[in-house]
Amino acid sequence: MEKDHKPLKKQLTPLQYEVTKNNGTEPPFRNEYWNEFRDGIYVDIISGKPLFTSKDKYDAGCGWPSFTKPIKEEDVAEKSDYSHGMIRIEVRSKSSDSHLGHVFNDGPGPSGLRYCMNSAAMRFIPKDKLQEEGYKEFVVLFENNE
Repeated sequence: MEKDHKPLKKQLTPLQYEVTKNNGTEPPFRNEYWNEFRDGIYVDIISGKPLFTSKDKYDAGCGWPSFTKPIKEEDVAEKSDYSHGMIRIEVRSKSSDSHLGHVFNDGPGPSGLRYCMNSAAMRFIPKDKLQEEGYKEFVVLFENNE
């Protein structure tokens, strides 16, 4: 049964909708967060669920926001993606069943993972806005970062 996404079409920009609900991809180097390196967290654009932190973000040189890991692995789902003649692992938000991006095994650190995400699937909340936006429990991540 097809879900009714009419309310989402009003809530999201056309690009946000295309990425999250039609498994789209935004252009590299021309998206909101590819070059964002302030302290803060990235949340699901639809559900508001925290997904990634700037502590795990790095410049992968690919033109999309890249992270070494999600905040909580149980909040994202991974599934095989055979589209576009490639074999990749898609990353979806469990809370909204939205397409976020893909995970690759060419990243830094002990896991060697690169979570290559679409800015359009997320909203960035800077550390100085965490409390007022209802993400108080994440303030502690940035307390020793002055």
